[in-house]
Amino acid sequence: MGTKSFMDQDFLLSTETAKKLYHDWAERMPVLDYHCHINPEEIALDRKFDNITQVWLKGDHYKWRQMRANGVAEEYITGRASDREKFQKWAETLSMAVGNPLYYWSHLELKRYFGYDGYLNGDTAEEVWNLCNEKLKEDSMSVRNLIRRYRVTLLCTTDDPSDDLKWHQAIAADPYCELKVLPAFRPDRAMNLEKLNYRAYLSWLGETVGMEIDSFERLKEALRKRMDYFQSMGCRAADHGLEYVPFAPASDREIERIFQKRLSEPEALPGREDLDRFRTAFLLFCGGEYSRRGWAMQLHYGCKRNNNRRMYEKLGADTGFDCIGGRNSVDALADFMNCLECRDELPKTIVYSLNPNDDTAIGTVIGCFQDSGSGIPGKIQQGSAWWFNDNKTGMTAQMTSLANQGILGNFIGMLTDSRSFVSYTRHEYFRRILCDLLGGWVENGEYPEDWKTLERIVKGICYNNAVEYFGFPVPKEG
Repeated sequence: MGTKSFMDQDFLLSTETAKKLYHDWAERMPVLDYHCHINPEEIALDRKFDNITQVWLKGDHYKWRQMRANGVAEEYITGRASDREKFQKWAETLSMAVGNPLYYWSHLELKRYFGYDGYLNGDTAEEVWNLCNEKLKEDSMSVRNLIRRYRVTLLCTTDDPSDDLKWHQAIAADPYCELKVLPAFRPDRAMNLEKLNYRAYLSWLGETVGMEIDSFERLKEALRKRMDYFQSMGCRAADHGLEYVPFAPASDREIERIFQKRLSEPEALPGREDLDRFRTAFLLFCGGEYSRRGWAMQLHYGCKRNNNRRMYEKLGADTGFDCIGGRNSVDALADFMNCLECRDELPKTIVYSLNPNDDTAIGTVIGCFQDSGSGIPGKIQQGSAWWFNDNKTGMTAQMTSLANQGILGNFIGMLTDSRSFVSYTRHEYFRRILCDLLGGWVENGEYPEDWKTLERIVKGICYNNAVEYFGFPVPKEG
């Protein structure tokens, strides 16, 4: 058997069944990106980029980590080096990153967006730099057209409660933009009592809603107002970024004591126990509100952030110094969901752990809270392999575990979790891995050649399940 061509049309598809599943169905489905960190202003203005470094390296801490691992000086990563110099260092790094998903994402992006079929390394960097920058001058490479390239029908940004959502308004009012861009509610800053700027944030949020936030009850009132506004702008999902899932129930009086102490003693930051009590009360409040609104609650946990203090103090957050956290949240997750369920306030919930060792446990927890009366298949979801796990190994493990413990056919599939407008190749990468997994089971006699059902499963996981789950205003396909 000869060597396969690099990233040919059957890339990652190892069986004939996998090829059929992908090329007949998965490849043709639109994309729904229900969680990303794209800036809606750039969509509203339909930005065009000057060079490939702006597209690829600005703000991309995934790439920054690998450049540091390759011994690249910080000047060429986040420093003052020119865009051409930074691109050269990335090209040299990428050639060494065999097996890393960034290698495949980057080359898929070069193929799909720039028509480049070669491979990027230090020697080809000049050729690729010139080709990409010339291509970026074309109107077809504006932000909206980059999104259109993968038939994206809808995406959800990640937005603070205090955001005025003016760019979402502008996009919705633009008759030339068929893409739906909806906000997602991300109230982490309202919950993070331990942050030094917490009181300043409360003042900012209070100005947004026109009220002073001087109690926990007033904070909840302010958040309800913002939820109402977000809903009027089409919001159907919320997201919480957590180091771990807390569950430490406390009385209303105790929560108010913790809150008042934070307001009155700015130098006395709360300890772990008080933080857990406050966060539990905050999340239970949010869960109930999401349930009443029909929103989906996303819980991202298991990340230990800002580990390199020296570099954090120099560069700030989200610069490539986070890692998988080890604190076990599974017991607390079950107790948290049970508390909401007992109140009849458990919303649609998507659980993501950064620790892949949690996969099986999450599968068993979500199985305890599926609601046959809700009419929602897979009301409680295990989210797709996240961050350090969104690679072939991690995706295969997550989907296999979900299949073992639940119903893979109801899975709502992939998201980009990205700040890049060319990252929709990640959906292609995911779909190829999905089809290879399913195709292998069929060819091994573990699932029949029931093409009608396989078509429904593939189309569902790629797109249709998410449309139905969130209730987004876009049609299902096929």
